[in-house]
Amino acid sequence: MSAFVAAARAWLAQDPDATTREELTSLLSRVEEGDAEAAADLEDRFATRLAFGTAGLRGTLGAGSNRMNRVLVAQAAAGFAAYLREKQPDATPTVVVGYDGRRNSDVFARDSVEIFAGAGLRAILLPRMLPTPVLAFAVRHLRADAGVMVTASHNPPDDNGYKVYLGGADDGAQIVSPADAEIAAHIQRVADAGDVTVLPRSVGYENAPESLVEAYITATAAVAPAPAGAEGLRWVYTAMHGVGWETVARVLTEAGYPEPVVVEAQIHPDGRFPTVAFPNPEEPGAMDLSFETARAVDAELVIANDPDADRLAVAIPDAETDGGWRRLTGNEIGLLLGWRAARAAASTGGALACSLVSSPGLQVVAEHYGLDFHATLTGFKWISRAPGIVFGFEEALGYLVNPETVRDKDGISAAVAFLDLATAARAEGRTVADLLQEFRDTFGAFASDQISVRVTDLSEIAGIMASLRAQPPSAVGEVAVERIDDLLLGVDGLPPGDVLRIWLEDGSRLIVRPSGTEPKLKLYLDVRGSSAKKARRRLDALRSGAEALLVSLR
Repeated sequence: MSAFVAAARAWLAQDPDATTREELTSLLSRVEEGDAEAAADLEDRFATRLAFGTAGLRGTLGAGSNRMNRVLVAQAAAGFAAYLREKQPDATPTVVVGYDGRRNSDVFARDSVEIFAGAGLRAILLPRMLPTPVLAFAVRHLRADAGVMVTASHNPPDDNGYKVYLGGADDGAQIVSPADAEIAAHIQRVADAGDVTVLPRSVGYENAPESLVEAYITATAAVAPAPAGAEGLRWVYTAMHGVGWETVARVLTEAGYPEPVVVEAQIHPDGRFPTVAFPNPEEPGAMDLSFETARAVDAELVIANDPDADRLAVAIPDAETDGGWRRLTGNEIGLLLGWRAARAAASTGGALACSLVSSPGLQVVAEHYGLDFHATLTGFKWISRAPGIVFGFEEALGYLVNPETVRDKDGISAAVAFLDLATAARAEGRTVADLLQEFRDTFGAFASDQISVRVTDLSEIAGIMASLRAQPPSAVGEVAVERIDDLLLGVDGLPPGDVLRIWLEDGSRLIVRPSGTEPKLKLYLDVRGSSAKKARRRLDALRSGAEALLVSLR
């Protein structure tokens, strides 16, 4: 414990934040009084370091090397600056920084631009809290060498994060290997030096002009100007206490769509996220206020963004669902938007792409229209790099509909594209439910599901993956296994990953992989049937078989 106490005292000496200094001082006092719970807390904060990887940094706010705080952000900014200078020793790299409405996002952003400027970089700060897609757009629009977005997206309220993009040859996409490891090594060198107070800082950074935001709005509105008949649409929008609404409202006006009825309690940024237990539209209950509002105004459609507006959720009326509303799955939205993109690209060519855990239906759409198709590892850092991409998605509510302007998922441009689908159908007397049925009639009925196994010991996940590799199943439920792709060995040109893809003789698919962000083992189930009812029966059988397989492995 003495090592953790020493680390905490060294941390205190360099922490510029009064709140986290007070938090850590109090914790140390309790440790010195023999409080076992406090000692365990101190060890958790200092036994390891919040890892910098392909998602940048993300973690709980608080004091310590295993938390998000101003010391850690200063180290990250200085390390990233050193990486950029190393890559361009004879130039002055440009880096643009954005932030959302979470606690300390603005503080972390200003710390970053001051350290970037102090390191001799051209540092540009977005004019105010804005959605993540605006930052991704800014990297390309300003021809910057890099971008940083301070956000934890849809994570719990006490989290924050640091997402990194690269310009140049990376074209404004999120970092991938080996850049993540190289940046992490620079950050570690700064941390090892031990005192962020000596890092040079400068207030000589630039503030991005409002014209940058206007350029994003114009480009996004151009994704899908409102078709004839759009003015009658009754719909509901929620920002989930995030930063989406101001930008969404301006895009809607320019594109010509009718204003929605907003969920007032969730429309303004609030880092406490007071009306939801978890600010993720995928989570049970997160859209309850949206459905309540939709019932009150007899809406035809609900659209939600997550707090940094890089994800999109859609819900439609459904008489068979308790409450009368059903949130579409990420795969359903992705297949409709992919179908839209494929029709537009049929004469010019291009590629559709999705993560390998997303619906195989997108490949069927691509082949139908003579387009290329790419299945990638999970994450838009991979999807956005698919050659010739005109559309990409992942089942976790992420969609890339305008790759010429944003090389990342963008919940605002995706919302505009979905409004285009909904209003065009409405003009023909049809609904989104009718579009889903037309898709099934054209391409087959695809159905998907997930199983998540949360563990307290990560070794349990490693054990399950090892068992599956050592003794691969011959069947899942009553359906024989046709083949198993082990992505650790490299498959279809994909980078190695800890993923097993199990193909069954009836065409169903089961994918097993550890979560990249949580202590979970995730199983992705996909089937195809001639009708929605048959697909559902097949999916239920696959789920039962997968659950039985898990029991046998644990």
